[in-house]
Amino acid sequence: MSRTRPIAVVGIGDDGCASLPSRARGVIASAQVLVGGERQLAFFPEFPGERVVLKDGLGAALDRVAALAEERAVCILASGDPLFFGIGSLVVRRFGTENVEILPQPSAVQWAFARAGLRWDDAAVLSLHGRSRWGFLTRLRRHAKAACFTDEENSPPRLAAAMLENGETTWKLWVCENLCGPDERVRTFSVEELAACTDVGPLNVLLLLRTDPDWRPPPAIPFLHEDEFAKRMPKKGLITKREVRLLSLGALRIPPDGVVWDIGAGSGSVSIEAALLAPEGRVYAIEVDPEGVQICEENLRTHRVDNVRVVAGRAPQALADLEDPDSVFVGGSKGSLEEIVEVAVQRLKAGGRLVVNAITLENVTEAYQALRSRGLVPEVTLVNVARGEPLAQYLRYEALNPIHIFAATKPAPGAGPA
Repeated sequence: MSRTRPIAVVGIGDDGCASLPSRARGVIASAQVLVGGERQLAFFPEFPGERVVLKDGLGAALDRVAALAEERAVCILASGDPLFFGIGSLVVRRFGTENVEILPQPSAVQWAFARAGLRWDDAAVLSLHGRSRWGFLTRLRRHAKAACFTDEENSPPRLAAAMLENGETTWKLWVCENLCGPDERVRTFSVEELAACTDVGPLNVLLLLRTDPDWRPPPAIPFLHEDEFAKRMPKKGLITKREVRLLSLGALRIPPDGVVWDIGAGSGSVSIEAALLAPEGRVYAIEVDPEGVQICEENLRTHRVDNVRVVAGRAPQALADLEDPDSVFVGGSKGSLEEIVEVAVQRLKAGGRLVVNAITLENVTEAYQALRSRGLVPEVTLVNVARGEPLAQYLRYEALNPIHIFAATKPAPGAGPA
């Protein structure tokens, strides 16, 4: 598509024209079409050309931009840096790099850290603006410093309340409102103070800084001992042992943003470690036993993991309304292993992984046949683990139950057997 000139995307702050460099001013002055949110367009009341307001459903607005750009110079206004959680990447993807010129301003995150007097090259940036709060605490646990874009549903007080409920209290928080605007306000809070605050404005950036000097980031592979989970007693065997859990999680090949089903979740140990391995992902812990559901939820709170949703119900019926998974782990089947494998294979994304743990000879046979009958040739590992246990002044070995781990990849459509 030919154009007489590129589409320009100009970053602008809450101070409007005041801080725009001459290049950006010139681009706006020469534009025949001005595109932006109502707040940005209000900075240019005397603009003589056509205005296009960006609201919900950017696709229609960009369709209009495409039509106008054939004949006229178009300038799109965006907040701060258009390529930093902004519209810039969407515009470039739609119209091509050669047709788009980006003129950035400092982002709201840069201004927020500047106001707080903190370096930000070592900070994580989390965006909950227009997004689910799922995983906020899971992602936060990896960082000592973070900035967060918020919205009405995920306001700073609500985020602080979630942190407080899960014991995340060793933080200093800054709420930076209306940055660079005439009513700019920057305030510091403890987690408890912010959770109780009632007058935070809608345009804000939340900064978070850990205050615990002994904090260290958690390990990449959790490898948590069974004693670190609440579990049904005295049935201590009803939890995946950490050596088996480590191998099973590795076999699942969970993407960082993957969707995981943990069927027969029990205590939730696999769900929790899967969630920690996929901080941008979502885990569904399916458990039919009411006591198991309660224990699983208790363990989620203890380990401050919030990208796991416990689904109370029996598989495969309880799987019907879940989003399609990248990885499926079957730790318990309640006699429905054949049906569970059928649904898992149907619903898995191409290239997704199915892992089944089997302890009895009957389950071993059923798992192998269920996979082979669906064209899947599984990797099979028999795990025999013995742990050293003290005996007076000696050390003896105590064997754990042997476990078969079956792992298979769902092939792409048209591919041969996996």
